[in-house]
Amino acid sequence: MAELTLDSVTKVFNEGGSDEVVAVDGVDIDIADSEFLVLVGPSGCGKSTTLRMIAGLETVSDGEIRLGGRYINDTPPAERDIAMVFQSYALYPHMTVRQNMSFGLEESTEMADEEIAATVEETATMMGIEDLLDRKPSELSGGQQQRVALGRAIVRDPDAFLMDEPLSNLDAKLRATMRTELQRIQEDLGVTTVYVTHDQTEAMTMGDRIAVLNDGVLQQVGTPLECYHTPNNRFVAGFIGDPSMNFFDVTLSGDTLTGESFTYPLPDDVRSSLDDATEVTLGVRPEDIEFHRKESAVGDHNFECVVDVVEPVGESNNVYLRFADDDRPDPEMFIVTISGMRNVSSGDRVVAAIPPEAIHLFDDRDGRALKNRSLADVDGVAPT
Repeated sequence: MAELTLDSVTKVFNEGGSDEVVAVDGVDIDIADSEFLVLVGPSGCGKSTTLRMIAGLETVSDGEIRLGGRYINDTPPAERDIAMVFQSYALYPHMTVRQNMSFGLEESTEMADEEIAATVEETATMMGIEDLLDRKPSELSGGQQQRVALGRAIVRDPDAFLMDEPLSNLDAKLRATMRTELQRIQEDLGVTTVYVTHDQTEAMTMGDRIAVLNDGVLQQVGTPLECYHTPNNRFVAGFIGDPSMNFFDVTLSGDTLTGESFTYPLPDDVRSSLDDATEVTLGVRPEDIEFHRKESAVGDHNFECVVDVVEPVGESNNVYLRFADDDRPDPEMFIVTISGMRNVSSGDRVVAAIPPEAIHLFDDRDGRALKNRSLADVDGVAPT
């Protein structure tokens, strides 16, 4: 096991050419020994390219990659002591499960046949596939093939695991099950792991920390709670969370934010955090908006609204609202998450309260966060 360091790692395709593309731009991440780090971001953001550079499948244009203190930029993939699990599983179709799991050990180590067999049996038992060892991949379900691919990586006892969207081919229920199994296995083995996904739910539920990428640039590295409640910028705030954070374009005049459909007075402590910014974005999580019946008072932070669409999702309802005074053909919409046991219908008139302590503010000039809610407000989380 070993720590993994990415020091200003950059990847440029067609370097020096007229169609030069910077896929990864100066990424700095220190991954601790035994840590589970999730690289997350939209398609094309550079996360898989970063993973392939760590594995040695792509050359590094600039910067350094170190594993356990060893500089590995120029080390061949087979000598990096890294095991990779691919999205497509990449199992040999003509080999049995046993042969797939033992092949790497036979080719790259001097282990005796008896030791290889014992290692494969032990790992298969850990993965719950000991009854499948003599089957071929075509005889297995997607979940079983995924376990074989993981087992093939585990038997190598590497310094680090790299996983490139390994659950994306599974159905939703099996993905949830495999997320839990992957976490348990990684904790049991204590292997440094880098996991790539575009699914922010996977990132939030699996990672010790999350590294958010966009257009090849690292936006934030932090725990799931830090990225969710204290995002560095508007991109992270909008990408992490489902439903996404609500955003309102507003202008600051004195101590009041003015939007297309509402005004929002700011408390003195919030106003002082905005420096010289005047064009800002007001953000608020759907679950942080308080939802009341029409009889509730309308005030500085309480707004009369009309229900447009209700999305029942079981334990909760996602309610799409518009401001009651917004009679434009394309009114400003926002989402509120309420209990699934509350009865609400399209056309209902309600009051939405946006508490000042729950809002986020972002500078329109560069998207950086000017004000986030405090992690001290989250139950069970100590101030940082």
